[in-house]
Amino acid sequence: MKSTDIAVSCDHRFSIGVERDGGRFYLSIPVSNRLVDYEERYEISPAEFELYRQDLSAALPLVSLCRRRQADDRLMTPPGKDRGIAM
Repeated sequence: MKSTDIAVSCDHRFSIGVERDGGRFYLSIPVSNRLVDYEERYEISPAEFELYRQDLSAALPLVSLCRRRQADDRLMTPPGKDRGIAM
């Protein structure tokens, strides 16, 4: 999946972006397991993307849910057996 981050919050450690192949929008958070650091991407609607692009702080409630694994129904790629922990 090729993707492009459109906006990044360094303070809150997340980004929003778009898949170049499929055109789906995502919110991404960094995670880490015992072997590697990587990103989990959660699908967001076009309306959410526009809202977050205008005001990144509006995404913070969803970021919090993602970090607590309470938005797993939005994961764009299912986690592996050694799922990382949000950083």
